[in-house]
Amino acid sequence: MANIEYRTLGRSGLIVSTVGLGCNNFGRKDTATETQEGTDAVIGAAIDAGVTFFDTADIYGKERGLSETLMGKALEGKRDRIVLATKFGMDMAGANGPDWGVRGSRRYIRLAVESSLRRLRTDWIDLYQLHRPDPHTPIEETLATLDDLIAEGKIRYIGHSNLSGWEIAEAEFTAQLGGHPKFVSAQNEYSLLVRDAEREVLPAVNRYGLGFLPYFPLYNGLFTGKFTREGGPADSRIMQLRKHLLDEAPWDRIERFQAFCDDRDVSMLAATFAWLLAQPGLTSVIAGATKPEQIVANAEAATAWQPTPDEVAAISEIFAVA
Repeated sequence: MANIEYRTLGRSGLIVSTVGLGCNNFGRKDTATETQEGTDAVIGAAIDAGVTFFDTADIYGKERGLSETLMGKALEGKRDRIVLATKFGMDMAGANGPDWGVRGSRRYIRLAVESSLRRLRTDWIDLYQLHRPDPHTPIEETLATLDDLIAEGKIRYIGHSNLSGWEIAEAEFTAQLGGHPKFVSAQNEYSLLVRDAEREVLPAVNRYGLGFLPYFPLYNGLFTGKFTREGGPADSRIMQLRKHLLDEAPWDRIERFQAFCDDRDVSMLAATFAWLLAQPGLTSVIAGATKPEQIVANAEAATAWQPTPDEVAAISEIFAVA
């Protein structure tokens, strides 16, 4: 087992592993985790490696809800060993009933949480996250409804995803004024190549004490060290679905980064995890996996190298935003 570090999620008392398992591959077409057997294998390997934080959403899977359904079965007998996070607020194509595009409302949240609990075969969700802002519903209504669910024991903590800096501030002050539990986490895209969060989101996250959970932290696998200008694994997400990311990648910078890693005898994967975990407020690096060996490699990489502040700054400089 890798010697994984554990951190509190923001200013909450919720402890999560610094390596999280992104569960958007469970039930995804043409992957090893499309099936129950494949999902069982990855979840089992993750738990054995010391990974405790599992992040899914009701929308994940080739059919809405399939990731949660596969996870529910895979986690039977193991539920109390992990921190289970899911999300609501994306278009479920009627799987949670009609929503008329309003998915932060009291009515819809009640439908969504009951559906997720049923699919996940659990009585509670550790971290329930608003997947994206609802422009039609006041955030006070969303917070009040989540407050009720916490009081009922159906959810333990609340987080959000894809909120801007001002929306994070609005939610903080709305919760404070209304006497509601505050969001404890923020999940936004962040990687060496996508650093928009540094402008407003990360300052807001750190100001209000939220735990930050980057998604696509390895840029869809580009920073696993398995890719070059010529290509990469044929069964990878990039080669199958997002070849444009490979074609458009800044290879001069990536090759500079590879040389930096080679000089220190550290893998690109380990250096990327180390850079991410050195960022203020960042709690857990959520990375997907379709095979057991991938989650094991992530767990080992997260503890393989401890960079100095100067080395963290040097990596940042290689990928400095123009």
